[in-house]
Amino acid sequence: QRLIKMNADLKNFDFTFNLKCYPISFINKKELEKGDKMVLPPSILENLSSYDVSWPLMFELTCKTSSRKTHCGVIEFTSDEGCAFIPQWIMEKLLMGQGEKILFRYLPLEKGSYVKLQPQTDDFLEISNPKAVLESKLRNFTCLTKDDVIAIDYNGKIFWLNILEVKPGNSISIIETDINLDFAPPVISKQKSISPQNKGTLPGKNFEKSKVKKEEKEDSSTEESSDKKNFRGQGFNVK
Repeated sequence: QRLIKMNADLKNFDFTFNLKCYPISFINKKELEKGDKMVLPPSILENLSSYDVSWPLMFELTCKTSSRKTHCGVIEFTSDEGCAFIPQWIMEKLLMGQGEKILFRYLPLEKGSYVKLQPQTDDFLEISNPKAVLESKLRNFTCLTKDDVIAIDYNGKIFWLNILEVKPGNSISIIETDINLDFAPPVISKQKSISPQNKGTLPGKNFEKSKVKKEEKEDSSTEESSDKKNFRGQGFNVK
């Protein structure tokens, strides 16, 4: 079965494939949970290397069962053929199960100029210099997508941040670019916080589904490189 589709006309270059996905922790790379980079099979690199693609590589991930999408980068091409290993928070975002097959699409993103984040608890804003912390921690990320929820690990504590807005578009690259950063008021105060982010673990599917319901309720009320096997990037500066 042919999983990769490539058009001869590079102006309409289309590179898509389907892989079964598993948590990155399955291959003892838990440090990659702190970012958005995944591990893909060697054949993907071999196919892409024949074309004039943009580096570092970025991909759009689509779960067919939930119709959800997000974007991420790749750290290396060492997984078994037919399999991909991705951060657990991305699996949560896509509402997908272990071993579920999803669609990958090569999709270079435009460099970002603006991001608006919303801490889920107000204790993140008590950090002495939250913008400096973000500049450091977001070096683990390749791109940001509107409506994603990302985790920042600082001083042994997990802080969850909603991505409310990015510019231009709905998904951006944050590699080697300057970003204007805004904060929205926190979702809840730390006194009322009982959700998984205070436990320092990734949220489960129930947490993600409750977030979706909350967003729907709010909407209703308003209507009223040199080594191509490693792509670590250089991060960005926040203004």
